Amino acid sequence: MTTRRDLLVAGAAISLLGASRASAQPSSLDAALAGTRAAGDLPALAGMIVGLDTVLWTGASGVRRKGGVEKATVEDRWHLGSNTKAMTAALYGRLVDQGRATWGARIADLLPVPALAPEWREVTIEAVLSHTAGLSDAAAMGQAWLMTARDDPRSLTDQRAALAQAMLATAPAGPAGTFAYANANYVLVGAVIERITGLSWESAVMAEVFEPLGITSGGFGAPRGDQPWGHRGGAGVDPASPASDNPLAMGPAATASMTLSDYARFLRALLATGGGWLTSETRAVLTRALGSGAPAYGGGWLIVEGQPWARGPALTHDGSNTLWYVSAWLAPATGRAFVAVSNDGAGAASCQRLIGQMIASV
Repeated sequence: MTTRRDLLVAGAAISLLGASRASAQPSSLDAALAGTRAAGDLPALAGMIVGLDTVLWTGASGVRRKGGVEKATVEDRWHLGSNTKAMTAALYGRLVDQGRATWGARIADLLPVPALAPEWREVTIEAVLSHTAGLSDAAAMGQAWLMTARDDPRSLTDQRAALAQAMLATAPAGPAGTFAYANANYVLVGAVIERITGLSWESAVMAEVFEPLGITSGGFGAPRGDQPWGHRGGAGVDPASPASDNPLAMGPAATASMTLSDYARFLRALLATGGGWLTSETRAVLTRALGSGAPAYGGGWLIVEGQPWARGPALTHDGSNTLWYVSAWLAPATGRAFVAVSNDGAGAASCQRLIGQMIASV
């Protein structure tokens, strides 16, 4: 799972990205990719540059499983970890566009629970999306839950409803308006989506995100079949193992997986300037700060102002379930997005280095 530290690591890379444009011009992105993977001693590393209408470059280097011979490919599925959050936020935005949800809605109205703590009465959906509602994972998703959630026989929808009730039955752990990153925020948004649609979050994502955007490889949890394995401590973890991913009830915060080309379809929908899958008004809401906390956070994205290479604000997010790593940067003003992924949870530095090399190349 992504932690607040991961977000701050992404923010710390900004100066590196800004400096790299003036000094680094890789003669070959394929060579830069291979060299970065080797330097990081990763089983595999892949990258992608996305434009408004197409993927401008993509490449993969390494193997699906450390010690194996099967090469990782650009058409493999990669676990997106906490970069799933932007999809959950965009799904709520799509429901707003359909007239089934509203911005400014109070959580108490969206999720009426019998024992609502009074501190939650005026908390809005934007506060939850921006991690400024005071919610903590410890409220309902602490270590005890992580140890037992995989064995819960209830449906994922029922599990999320129970988590939401537990979260809202106690006062927020932190002060309203203060940024405090927690996966629980997006599990709560997932429960809201399930109540609005009458579908599980997974079914709602497939119906409202994957299908209209033409995403055919999208799934949940560690990719199965002839696909890369995630790695921890240098060892591959069988995707059939419960240890291969977080509990699936955490889905709205952290379990999506897909190919790079399909991830590009989602990113292009956020780079587009209007119409189509999301209205321009909803796209604008999702790509700006939704709360007053610092760092600024929008609909699943950290908002970074004043980036010369981006000609304005940039959006970024990193994700990891400790076995995979992904880093994504979007520059809406230039119509470009940059993505780096690894099938190793230790791939943060390599992913961010590759991002810098890709930005320097365009």
